[in-house]
Amino acid sequence: MIVRCGGRHVNRIGGSWLRAHGRALLLATAAVCGIAGAQSDGPVTIAGHVARFDRSGHLLPWIAWTTAIEREMQFYQQAPTDHGYPKFVTETFLDGHWASDPDRRDTIPATQDGLGILSYLEYYALHGKREAAYLATARAMGDYLLREALTSNAGRYPRFTRSTGTVGQFPLATDAGSQGDRPYEIEPDKGGIAGYALVRLFEASAERQYLEHGLHNARVLAANQQTGDGTHSPWPFRVDYRTGAERGPVSGNMSYILRLFEILQAHGYREFAAPRERLWRWIRQYQIPSAAADGALFAQFFEDHEAPGNRTAWAPLNLARYLLEQRTAVDPNWRRDAGTLIQFVRKTFTHVESGVTVCHEQDEDRDAWGGVNSTYGAVLAVYAKAIGSEALAGDARAALNFTLYSIDDQGRPRDLAKHAAPGGWQEDAHTDVIHNYVDALRAFPAWGRSAQ
Repeated sequence: MIVRCGGRHVNRIGGSWLRAHGRALLLATAAVCGIAGAQSDGPVTIAGHVARFDRSGHLLPWIAWTTAIEREMQFYQQAPTDHGYPKFVTETFLDGHWASDPDRRDTIPATQDGLGILSYLEYYALHGKREAAYLATARAMGDYLLREALTSNAGRYPRFTRSTGTVGQFPLATDAGSQGDRPYEIEPDKGGIAGYALVRLFEASAERQYLEHGLHNARVLAANQQTGDGTHSPWPFRVDYRTGAERGPVSGNMSYILRLFEILQAHGYREFAAPRERLWRWIRQYQIPSAAADGALFAQFFEDHEAPGNRTAWAPLNLARYLLEQRTAVDPNWRRDAGTLIQFVRKTFTHVESGVTVCHEQDEDRDAWGGVNSTYGAVLAVYAKAIGSEALAGDARAALNFTLYSIDDQGRPRDLAKHAAPGGWQEDAHTDVIHNYVDALRAFPAWGRSAQ
């Protein structure tokens, strides 16, 4: 049996053990996860901090953003290494003392390290490119993706970045697929995330190996691109990298493949003009209109879920982020289309927790994990700035303040505010969080300087 806490797998338990200990397990799970509706007469606490509210009831940060985030970045600089890489680069499940979770041997290298590269590059740039340690950490993530996290050099997706893997394998075995992936499966969209991040890393470091692998991922993707329609994206969600056997007709995250094609075009690789145009045509004609209807073309992003109709908030938010960055360069109706995407998320994936409207991940998981809630706050902040909405800016800041409470006094983040201790999924605790605060700070610099 799989016991879930907020939709994430907690452990796998045999039936005989469950029959003997089922009631105790349910009580323990309730205590750890927190049952919605539980009330307390004491002060509201979020992730161990007493929540602070202004006179209008809006959540205030427990400490200035810049202070909390700097503590977190310094904490991660202290990470032990494994095979020359910081441990949080090679493993997905760690506690606040860098200990591995013995029950979780699965990893998500492309998302965790691809978004981690972007977070570290954004933070490095925010501080004037003066802190070389942050660029070095981004390079460690890039080196891991290049050296340890590729498929074999054969089949339909050769030497392609792995979406999932297994702890302790350097490099990952040919059958290292885990979570919802079968042993030889990859998720094409994750190669888009990793490829785009690697090209960005090339731009920051001038190390050509990163460009070359981003280019390789893009060429593999272009070779496997299909004609999407109202029920199929141009790539499936999962594919056997050896044979091309597909599983999952819709992959909701297309914006990072689009980014990868575009950044390579900017570096002179005109071969991606046609694949980029075909992809953008599908997004414009089918995917964005889907957000105004049932959102079915935003199904499937997270590696640990397999239901083909499971819609997520992450994919439409990141497409909105892309539109807000590119604006009229790609879409004359960028305000309208970004608004459609954001409204779909606000209508479908938000709920109130501790008096704050926060964003949950997907249909199958209604918890405000750090990655998706900070993504929501950041994208909403940039949109609010673009259209001049003080109300939406207030909602964005409150959501980001909520996730900030997950950082403790030592700079150790939790993946989910309701979890009892620091640590957990490293992409939700750290690597898919930092770049979101950077985006929000660029839109509203004053948010970082005050705890009021």
